Amino acid sequence: MGGFFAVASKEDCVFDLFFGTDYHSHLGTRRAGMAVYGKEGFDRSIHNIENAPFRTKFEKEIISMHGYFGIGCISDFEPQPLIVRSHHGTYAITTVGKINNIDEIVKEIFQSGHTHFLEMSGGDINPTELVASIINQKENLIEGISYAQELIQGSMTILVMTSKGIYVARDRMGRTPVAIGKKEGAYCASFESFAYLNLGYTQERELGSGEIVILTPEGVTTLITPRKQMKICTFLWVYYGYPSSSYEGVSVEQMRYRCGALLAKRDNVRPDNIAGIPDSGTAHAVGYANESGIPFSRPFIKYTPTWPRSFMPTIQSKRNLIAKMKLIPVHELIQDKSLLLIDDSIVRGTQLRETTEFLYQSGAKEVHVRPACPPLLFGCKYLNFSRSTSDMDLITRRVITKLEGMNLKDKLALYANPETEEYKKMVEEIGKQLQFTSLRYHRLDDMIESVGIDPCKLCTYCWSGKE
Repeated sequence: MGGFFAVASKEDCVFDLFFGTDYHSHLGTRRAGMAVYGKEGFDRSIHNIENAPFRTKFEKEIISMHGYFGIGCISDFEPQPLIVRSHHGTYAITTVGKINNIDEIVKEIFQSGHTHFLEMSGGDINPTELVASIINQKENLIEGISYAQELIQGSMTILVMTSKGIYVARDRMGRTPVAIGKKEGAYCASFESFAYLNLGYTQERELGSGEIVILTPEGVTTLITPRKQMKICTFLWVYYGYPSSSYEGVSVEQMRYRCGALLAKRDNVRPDNIAGIPDSGTAHAVGYANESGIPFSRPFIKYTPTWPRSFMPTIQSKRNLIAKMKLIPVHELIQDKSLLLIDDSIVRGTQLRETTEFLYQSGAKEVHVRPACPPLLFGCKYLNFSRSTSDMDLITRRVITKLEGMNLKDKLALYANPETEEYKKMVEEIGKQLQFTSLRYHRLDDMIESVGIDPCKLCTYCWSGKE
């Protein structure tokens, strides 16, 4: 996915930029970067963070870099921020999002004039470089950013740092958040709203869908007003968002408590204990336990001192092994127990099946599983949230294909509806394959109720297939 942090300050901003960016480390695992502008012009640093956390890789920059404007990012794929020299002058740019029509845009840019793109190691074009090329098609930065927002199919939040200030543009459907913080002599923009609180900033506001502002030490000026329509990603609350964050005024942690409570209200099993898969299932499990009155416990603990999230190989089989190795059992809380586990979701099912096997081997009597969201039926079209490279990586799609064959186009809606026989057969087969004592997914209507904002403002495509 990726996260970002930007600072415009009357004094040196690198301390705030360093820690504000670091607070987004849960959103990406491969690349990170910071760029600043000050008396000596632009300066930039990019590091690979696959095998070491952000702080370790960037601790020298907090001494060597200086500037009163700064942008930082955590990225899963492309190296960024980039420093670009164009007819707009020199600027630094970082982005978060997904471009679905990248080939068409590249073709259009080639046809409109002579240009080139540097390939990344995998042979792909850096999406942030492409966004800069789109911006450079127009006469000024505001027109260019607006043009990029309209041209890109998918989503794209853009930060452009110039010598005058930092342009911050939330993607046109508001699928990802942008929070603005302020303190004396400085303003910041952040993906995660908690990232600036310990740095002395207070919440100013959140940008609306498609809104473009310019950030300076004196304030935040709206250049393009927000659109009325919004489709913020619901999975932010369910999984990706940090517990202390809030989006559209809705606390992530409180949403997860409500989510677990509504799971409990529809359930009819009475296990000995409720447990959450660390870390993303924990708050959901607390909500379930509070509602049901069944004790919450931690039958396994996630070992984190030397196993940061960034230490995750890109090969899926190795990722599964590392994820399993992080979980340390507490046998006294497993032996002869009937356990109900809550995880944020089931994607491939591999890790959860291995966790269940591990619990049985450790003496568990029963393992009931309750995902905190509905079955994932569609890969995300709008953000790089999905860890799957194709829909067939999803266990739901493999099971449906087994039940129906390859022609699924007109049948997926039946499997998304918890009232149908098709849905019940799918859930039964998944539970059987993963060796759960029982399996019950969260309902889409209950999950939306857990968020508590207008359902029309929420993107639920990965569960419903509806845009």
